[in-house]
Amino acid sequence: MAFDRTQSATYLAGQMAKCFARSLQKRSALLGFSPGQFPVLLELWQQDGLTQKQLLDRLEVEQATLANTLARMERDGLISRHPHPSDRRAQIITLTELGRELELKALEAAADADAVMFKGFRRFERELMIEYMRMIIQNARAL
Repeated sequence: MAFDRTQSATYLAGQMAKCFARSLQKRSALLGFSPGQFPVLLELWQQDGLTQKQLLDRLEVEQATLANTLARMERDGLISRHPHPSDRRAQIITLTELGRELELKALEAAADADAVMFKGFRRFERELMIEYMRMIIQNARAL
Protein backbone atom coordinates (compact mmCIF):
# COMPACT_ATOMS: atom_id res chain seq x y z
CA MET A 1 0.00 0.00 0.00
CA ALA A 2 1.51 3.31 -1.11
CA PHE A 3 1.55 6.30 1.21
CA ASP A 4 -0.55 9.17 -0.14
CA ARG A 5 0.62 12.30 1.61
CA THR A 6 -2.38 14.25 0.33
CA GLN A 7 -4.53 12.02 2.56
CA SER A 8 -2.27 12.24 5.62
CA ALA A 9 -3.44 14.72 8.26
CA THR A 10 0.00 14.64 9.89
CA TYR A 11 1.77 15.50 6.65
CA LEU A 12 -0.76 18.18 5.73
CA ALA A 13 -0.58 19.73 9.22
CA GLY A 14 3.18 20.02 8.88
CA GLN A 15 2.84 21.68 5.51
CA MET A 16 0.16 24.00 6.85
CA ALA A 17 2.40 24.99 9.80
CA LYS A 18 5.21 25.84 7.38
CA CYS A 19 2.83 27.96 5.30
CA PHE A 20 1.56 29.87 8.33
CA ALA A 21 5.15 30.43 9.53
CA ARG A 22 6.21 31.75 6.10
CA SER A 23 3.18 34.01 5.98
CA LEU A 24 4.05 35.48 9.38
CA GLN A 25 7.78 35.57 8.54
CA LYS A 26 7.22 37.93 5.62
CA ARG A 27 5.37 40.37 7.84
CA SER A 28 7.41 40.01 11.03
CA ALA A 29 10.77 40.53 9.35
CA LEU A 30 9.70 44.05 8.42
CA LEU A 31 8.92 44.73 12.08
CA GLY A 32 12.13 43.30 13.53
CA PHE A 33 11.08 39.99 15.05
CA SER A 34 10.87 36.38 13.90
CA PRO A 35 7.92 33.96 14.03
CA GLY A 36 9.75 31.98 16.71
CA GLN A 37 9.82 35.07 18.92
CA PHE A 38 6.13 35.79 18.48
CA PRO A 39 4.89 33.33 21.16
CA VAL A 40 7.31 34.85 23.70
CA LEU A 41 6.13 38.33 22.81
CA LEU A 42 2.50 37.26 23.15
CA GLU A 43 3.13 35.94 26.67
CA LEU A 44 5.04 39.03 27.75
CA TRP A 45 2.41 41.36 26.31
CA GLN A 46 -0.14 39.54 28.45
CA GLN A 47 2.07 39.47 31.55
CA ASP A 48 5.40 41.24 31.52
CA GLY A 49 8.07 40.20 34.01
CA LEU A 50 8.02 36.41 33.70
CA THR A 51 10.88 34.04 34.44
CA GLN A 52 12.32 31.70 31.84
CA LYS A 53 10.72 28.77 33.69
CA GLN A 54 7.30 30.43 33.51
CA LEU A 55 7.76 30.98 29.79
CA LEU A 56 8.84 27.35 29.34
CA ASP A 57 5.70 26.14 31.09
CA ARG A 58 3.44 28.36 29.01
CA LEU A 59 5.05 27.84 25.61
CA GLU A 60 5.83 24.12 25.73
CA VAL A 61 9.20 24.46 24.01
CA GLU A 62 12.58 22.98 24.82
CA GLN A 63 14.84 24.78 27.29
CA ALA A 64 17.63 25.22 24.72
CA THR A 65 15.21 26.59 22.10
CA LEU A 66 13.83 29.18 24.50
CA ALA A 67 17.30 30.13 25.74
CA ASN A 68 18.44 30.79 22.16
CA THR A 69 15.26 32.71 21.36
CA LEU A 70 15.64 34.90 24.45
CA ALA A 71 19.30 35.57 23.66
CA ARG A 72 18.35 36.78 20.17
CA MET A 73 15.49 38.86 21.54
CA GLU A 74 17.83 40.48 24.06
CA ARG A 75 20.43 41.11 21.34
CA ASP A 76 17.72 42.71 19.17
CA GLY A 77 16.57 44.96 21.99
CA LEU A 78 13.12 43.38 22.46
CA ILE A 79 13.62 42.16 26.04
CA SER A 80 15.88 42.72 29.00
CA ARG A 81 16.73 40.41 31.89
CA HIS A 82 16.99 41.39 35.53
CA PRO A 83 17.91 39.39 38.64
CA HIS A 84 14.97 37.76 40.40
CA PRO A 85 14.48 39.40 43.82
CA SER A 86 14.27 36.10 45.74
CA ASP A 87 15.80 33.41 43.49
CA ARG A 88 19.45 33.89 42.56
CA ARG A 89 19.19 31.31 39.79
CA ALA A 90 16.27 33.01 38.03
CA GLN A 91 15.99 36.15 35.98
CA ILE A 92 12.95 38.29 35.31
CA ILE A 93 12.35 38.84 31.60
CA THR A 94 10.73 42.13 30.69
CA LEU A 95 9.88 43.84 27.45
CA THR A 96 11.90 46.85 26.43
CA GLU A 97 10.18 49.91 25.08
CA LEU A 98 10.81 48.54 21.58
CA GLY A 99 9.23 45.22 22.56
CA ARG A 100 6.15 46.97 23.94
CA GLU A 101 5.85 49.25 20.92
CA LEU A 102 5.74 46.23 18.59
CA GLU A 103 2.52 44.84 20.03
CA LEU A 104 -0.10 46.52 17.85
CA LYS A 105 1.87 46.15 14.61
CA ALA A 106 2.80 42.53 15.38
CA LEU A 107 -0.79 41.58 16.17
CA GLU A 108 -1.88 43.23 12.93
CA ALA A 109 0.82 41.30 11.05
CA ALA A 110 -0.40 38.03 12.56
CA ALA A 111 -4.00 38.86 11.67
CA ASP A 112 -2.92 39.68 8.11
CA ALA A 113 -1.03 36.38 7.90
CA ASP A 114 -4.16 34.54 9.06
CA ALA A 115 -6.32 36.44 6.59
CA VAL A 116 -4.10 35.38 3.69
CA MET A 117 -4.15 31.75 4.79
CA PHE A 118 -7.93 31.72 5.22
CA LYS A 119 -8.66 33.52 1.95
CA GLY A 120 -11.80 32.05 0.38
CA PHE A 121 -13.08 30.57 3.65
CA ARG A 122 -16.46 31.61 4.87
CA ARG A 123 -16.57 32.79 8.49
CA PHE A 124 -18.09 29.57 9.83
CA GLU A 125 -15.54 27.48 7.89
CA ARG A 126 -12.68 29.45 9.43
CA GLU A 127 -14.18 29.11 12.91
CA LEU A 128 -14.74 25.39 12.40
CA MET A 129 -11.20 24.88 11.13
CA ILE A 130 -9.77 26.68 14.16
CA GLU A 131 -11.95 24.59 16.47
CA TYR A 132 -10.72 21.41 14.78
CA MET A 133 -7.13 22.56 15.15
CA ARG A 134 -7.70 23.17 18.89
CA MET A 135 -9.19 19.69 19.26
CA ILE A 136 -6.24 18.08 17.50
CA ILE A 137 -3.78 19.97 19.70
CA GLN A 138 -5.69 18.90 22.81
CA ASN A 139 -5.68 15.27 21.65
CA ALA A 140 -1.95 15.42 20.93
CA ARG A 141 -1.20 16.87 24.37
CA ALA A 142 -3.12 14.03 26.00
CA LEU A 143 -0.78 11.42 24.50
